[in-house]
Amino acid sequence: MNVEIREFQSGDEIHFRALNEAWITASFHLEDEDVAILGDPQHHILDAGGHIYFAVHPQTGEILGCCALLAMEDGCFEVAKMAIAESYRGQGLGKQLLRTTIAAARNLGARRLYLVTHHSLKNAIGLYESEGFVHLRPEDAPPSPYARATVFMEKYL
Repeated sequence: MNVEIREFQSGDEIHFRALNEAWITASFHLEDEDVAILGDPQHHILDAGGHIYFAVHPQTGEILGCCALLAMEDGCFEVAKMAIAESYRGQGLGKQLLRTTIAAARNLGARRLYLVTHHSLKNAIGLYESEGFVHLRPEDAPPSPYARATVFMEKYL
């Protein structure tokens, strides 16, 4: 299925929170950083120079997924809070959303993308690898506020 990908609009914070809480609580627990970001994405992501993208069903307008770019140092963004609604997983939506997010980062002048994930999330890691992300040794990665962060990856643009 091809979806429309668009940037955050007022009211989207509800969907951003629900999508992310669903995948996080399925395997982990919400950590303090999750609560802060999901509770106020306007302040923690958008006002801080980041962006949030949504995959939207072309016929119904239903929000099916999301992905954020968190501003880091100059020319670098963290790809974060990527989620696809469970009933739509396995249809290539994550790939479409990630590719659009990478293209958006390029258009913003980013030189590097960074992300953290957990080693149990094999499908996510495979997706990131397929889009050119490479693994970093934990000691070479910036510190993460997440206890569940066991895999660190980057992609130069």
